[in-house]
Amino acid sequence: MTEEKQIRVTRKVDASPETLFALLSRPSRHPEIDSTNMLQGIEGPDVPISAVGDQFVMNMNNPILGQYQVKITVREFDENRLITWGGNLYPEDAYRDKVGDMKLTGHTFTWALEPDGSGTEVALTYDWSGVTDEQFRNMFPMISEEQLSDSVERAAAAAG
Repeated sequence: MTEEKQIRVTRKVDASPETLFALLSRPSRHPEIDSTNMLQGIEGPDVPISAVGDQFVMNMNNPILGQYQVKITVREFDENRLITWGGNLYPEDAYRDKVGDMKLTGHTFTWALEPDGSGTEVALTYDWSGVTDEQFRNMFPMISEEQLSDSVERAAAAAG
């Protein structure tokens, strides 16, 4: 039996890839599309993502950690077509009292955008196959398929 290590949702939306990508490449707008309500806003300047390696810090909140920050790094970038990012607690050792030595890295979110007539076929993939810490891996998936679908819906609404 194989264990699934990703969830992928797809949907056609009534917005162009360029409009959607403009939304996704602005970290300050990510809370608008977050179906978990964990994203609280960026720390620092509102600079658009423009390349692999770009980083930004997101203020977060959840019941386990409370208020915390994550440094996000862009892993894949193809303007108007594809963007992948993954993160880690920031600063890494600031939350040892809550997470111990757990390494909270290895999960990514990928938005793939394909033109489809007057709209866009959107695929959102939540992938935790890169998580190496066993204790952390046992917590996945942290986001449901329904929440991912809702994020795509929110992106469509925000881009509209």
